[in-house]
Amino acid sequence: MSNYWNNQLMYPASELITAMTGSTVLIGTLLQRPVKLILDNQSTAAVILYISYDLGTTLIQFHTFPAGEAMIIDDDLYTISKGASFYGNGAASGSFSISYFFTKE
Repeated sequence: MSNYWNNQLMYPASELITAMTGSTVLIGTLLQRPVKLILDNQSTAAVILYISYDLGTTLIQFHTFPAGEAMIIDDDLYTISKGASFYGNGAASGSFSISYFFTKE
């Protein structure tokens, strides 16, 4: 009997984190395709999170995070593409962090 189990290991990527300034700022760009993604508003004010696939020319408003809110995206079948850039806009009262795991291609 064949074993069809695909035993892939997840690797952590470097955290993307930036202080909010009251203007739209680049949080970071995905260097790998994530399979687990943690979006964490570490500030005391709401942050609007945008995703861009063209280095910030077009910003897609993804979600408004209330102060202290985090979101986990945990899906091994669908993913955000490598190269996607995240931007945030919130009052200068903390940082926004994006952490993720990826598998080797």
